[in-house]
Amino acid sequence: MRHGHRRRTPAVSPGTGTGRRSRRGTGLMFLRNRKTVTGLIILAFFIVLAAIGDVIAPYDPSATSPVGLQPPSADHLLGTTSLGQDILSQILVGTRGVLVVAFLAGVLATVLSVLVGITAGYLGGTSDEVLSLVSNIFLVIPALPLIIIVTGLLPSAGGLTIALIIALTGWAWGSRVLRAQTLSLRRRDFVEAARANGESTWRIILFEILPNLTAVIASGFIGTVIFAMLSEITLAFIGVTSISDWNWGTILFWAQSNQALAMGAWWWFVPAGLCIAGVGTALTLINFGIDEFVNPRLRSTGQNAKVLRAKKIRARVGFTPVLRDTAATAEPSSGRESA
Repeated sequence: MRHGHRRRTPAVSPGTGTGRRSRRGTGLMFLRNRKTVTGLIILAFFIVLAAIGDVIAPYDPSATSPVGLQPPSADHLLGTTSLGQDILSQILVGTRGVLVVAFLAGVLATVLSVLVGITAGYLGGTSDEVLSLVSNIFLVIPALPLIIIVTGLLPSAGGLTIALIIALTGWAWGSRVLRAQTLSLRRRDFVEAARANGESTWRIILFEILPNLTAVIASGFIGTVIFAMLSEITLAFIGVTSISDWNWGTILFWAQSNQALAMGAWWWFVPAGLCIAGVGTALTLINFGIDEFVNPRLRSTGQNAKVLRAKKIRARVGFTPVLRDTAATAEPSSGRESA
């Protein structure tokens, strides 16, 4: 018997065809997810509307006409308001303001939460205490009352001001979550190995810790975007922001002010509500797709969805799918009885 003889298996280098195929398959897996594709299609539709809405709008959204409070027709596809304003034009023009404020606030809040949360969790010590104190201070600052105060002091405050306030008051919670996750990652073996190899702090954060927080960061970004969108619409609905700047909340404000629901003018408020629900649904589906792409358990379940359905296995989120074969479990018991 030979001692020390070990059979070696040839490794596949990243540059080989197999490595490229596996990486390409993993990269396209995110786009093969039905939830992701559906969410991206819906979101892309609204982004296109935001980009060209004012160009394809059939009428001036503020222009009045003698034809007041008319249901959808060939001339006005979504009907008119009590002043004869075209509702379709108002929705098309107002889409840009809603999405710009929502995504700008989401990007700014996510950047702040990533910088503060990961830095505090990785460095620890005095830096962690100071940054955690700052996060706790911003965590208790209410966004909506602050926006109401600022818009009252600055009547000319527009969507950019609202996005900045939402970002400044909305990053703290995501920062706390990222700090907690970073604390659990900074002592892992792969981080210790990178530190032992002499890697710099920022390289470890960018290439070792940050990729493992993708799902948390994406979830925080999407949550902030939804919160910013609903906040802007709520402020416009209660008449705090300028009612002359069209967005979906402004449409709902005028519909509420003119008793559209009491008069049965459903076309005045239902389309705007469906647009809000559509954007929220799209972002939620994209978030589900990111979770299935990042989480290994959800990713394996998504890859084998057709096989699981063929075996009549119902996969549930958070659980490993298990096939219960009653015939197989009955055989050992019958064998013991016969023995």
